[in-house]
Amino acid sequence: MKNLCIITLAITLLASCGDKRAVEGENEAAEAGNTVELSDEQLKNAEIETGKIERKTIASLIRVNGKIDVPPQNMVSVSVPLGGYLKSSHLLEGTHVRRGEVIATMEDQQYIQLQQDYLTAKAQFGALEKEYLRQKQLNESKATSDKVYEKAQSDYLSQQILISALSEKLKLIGIDPNKLQENAISRSINVYSPIDGFVTKINMNIGKYASPTDVLFELVNPADIHLALTVFEKDLGKLFVGQKVTAYTNHHPDQKFPAEIILIGNDVSSEGTVTLHCHFDQYDKTLVPGMYMNADIEVSTQNALVIPNEAIVRFEGKQYVFSETAAKTYEMEEVTLQNSADGFTQIMLADTVSLRDRVFVTQGAYTLLMKMKNAEE
Repeated sequence: MKNLCIITLAITLLASCGDKRAVEGENEAAEAGNTVELSDEQLKNAEIETGKIERKTIASLIRVNGKIDVPPQNMVSVSVPLGGYLKSSHLLEGTHVRRGEVIATMEDQQYIQLQQDYLTAKAQFGALEKEYLRQKQLNESKATSDKVYEKAQSDYLSQQILISALSEKLKLIGIDPNKLQENAISRSINVYSPIDGFVTKINMNIGKYASPTDVLFELVNPADIHLALTVFEKDLGKLFVGQKVTAYTNHHPDQKFPAEIILIGNDVSSEGTVTLHCHFDQYDKTLVPGMYMNADIEVSTQNALVIPNEAIVRFEGKQYVFSETAAKTYEMEEVTLQNSADGFTQIMLADTVSLRDRVFVTQGAYTLLMKMKNAEE
């Protein structure tokens, strides 16, 4: 009986030891899944470099989007105040025009009538002026009645008003009344560009009649082009006039366009957003009104713990770094990425207390990742 108890106790102890070794084996296997150990030859070929985490001043960014815009004073709709038929124009959308350049020729019989009325009124004015002066002298000597004098004065002043009104109408359609002669009446007028800029829209074709309310062309002066960005209300407290902005397009994200905030809107939309207006440091002709753009706004700087971008590996949608746990032994740890600038990225680990005392792989991290995953397979 005593021998039987001893045998039973021995079997129990052996089973217990076996379970303990199995658990330890599982733990070692789990740890090995995130750890890679290199031989001397592998370490030499992998060109692994290590270093401690650094503390740097790094900018915090707000990423927003918007589009290229032009202030209203730099956008012009060209029309003809008296209307008329479009006789000729050389414009195409995108054509560059200069201030004072002839951009179209209009034709209409009312231009002839207006010039005729002006020249006729001007010719009659001389006779009315002489009659007025004559009646004035006669009235002063009481040789004529006040009624006759007042009639001559009224006709004279009315003709002055008529000439002045017709003169302004001529100026309105681009005809200089001082240069108008009876033998130089024209049935056509020129339309001049009021600004330096580009043609953005053409609404008329040759031979079509344009009423005074019709817009012939739309022009834009890009000299004061700016960037209108949309930001959320929660970020307003971080923004100020003069703040630096870096803009870029979806097609060429590497091409940066420095800008500066010049105006912050005071109206919050129903979506909880506010519009920022920014001026580019230097105008680029590739930037055209309506173009969609992204932008990064530098809102603050802080003394952050950063690591070179080459030290961070991405695997299955997550980011990792390798820390050196022993000679030639490295452990992969998941990190949370924050701000990035100048080749460095701010990271967060679960164990932030000992972050600065640890040694991380700064070059060759992807080599370690490949060896680790190949070993698992």
